[in-house]
Parts: sequence; C-alpha cells; structure tokens
Amino acid sequence: MEGGAYGAGKAGGAFDPQTFIRQPHTILRMISWIFSIVVFGCIINEGYINRPNESEEFCIFNRNKSACTYGVTVGVLAFLTSVLYLALDVHFPQISSVKDRKKTVLSDIAVSALWAFFWFVGFCFLANQWQASKPEDNLLGEGADAARAAIAFSFFSIFTWGLLAVLRHQHLKEITFQEEYSRLFPPNPQSFP
Repeated sequence: MEGGAYGAGKAGGAFDPQTFIRQPHTILRMISWIFSIVVFGCIINEGYINRPNESEEFCIFNRNKSACTYGVTVGVLAFLTSVLYLALDVHFPQISSVKDRKKTVLSDIAVSALWAFFWFVGFCFLANQWQASKPEDNLLGEGADAARAAIAFSFFSIFTWGLLAVLRHQHLKEITFQEEYSRLFPPNPQSFP
C-alpha cells in the first residue's frame, strides 16, 4: 500500500526541481516574472528624460508622471507576487490538507486574474499616453525603444497572468475531485499485510 497524507496523494514528498521547472504553471510564472522585470526596468532606466533647456526630468509617456509610476508600481508588485507564488509552488507538495490546498489554489486564481486586469489597465494607459506624446518633448527619440518594450511586455503579461488563472482553475478542479473522493471513500485505518 502506497503511503500518503489524507487528501493529498504524495504530500510530504521530496522536492524535485526538474519536475517543478517543467510544470506549465511554473514556466508561465517565470515568464511573468521576467516580463515584469522588463517593464519596470525599461521605465526606470529610460522612462524619464528632459529637454535640453530643462533640468527636471519628466516621464516619456506624454509627460505624465502617473503613467511611469503606474508602470513601475505594477511591474515591481508583479515581480514580488511572482516570487511569492513561486515559493508557494515549491511548498505546495508539503501541504497535506485538501482544504489548505484548495485555499492556496483559489488565492492563486484570484491573484492571477487580478494581475491580468492590472496589466490590461497598464497596457491601455501606457499605450494611450505614448500615442499622445508630443514629438517636440523628445526631439532625439531617447528612450523610445524602452517605452515600446514596456508597452509590449505589458501586453504580453495580460496573457501570461490570464493563462496562469486558467491553469490554476484546472488544478482546482483536480483538488476538488480529490476532496470529493476522500469524502466518499475515506482511507481505511486498518492496514492489511
């Protein structure tokens, strides 16, 4: 008879990095992590410029400080969220309670869907402000590639976080099945030789 904790087939098993890295949600989470670095990195490094006759820097997105602040804030928070849920994914096999597993996956679905929404808002905001930017504010075109990269990776992030929510929803169905199965067929406390 194969041992395992109640409600979670192999809870408490050893961590296998190769299996962990090959999981689709882990790959998507790492991609989302990289995309968030690109967005906030582009804005921090090249998102602020100044005219030759001005000493104060302004945001490259239509001189709108809110656009740069939103892009950096969402990028940094998405980076931290990705790291947090990667750590939670590493710890997930150690969770033996089906209810705790279910809560973890539900929070992952909600957070992933929320970040997909935040990235959608960020993409629309940055693209709108970039389109409204005046050429005379940036005569040399400094930071234009970084601004376009921030917009593009904001767009890509919508899909990675949305797909994460879908994958985690499928995982929730599996956990719910395990919970129902455990309730209908409780483990036999007696072990047979």
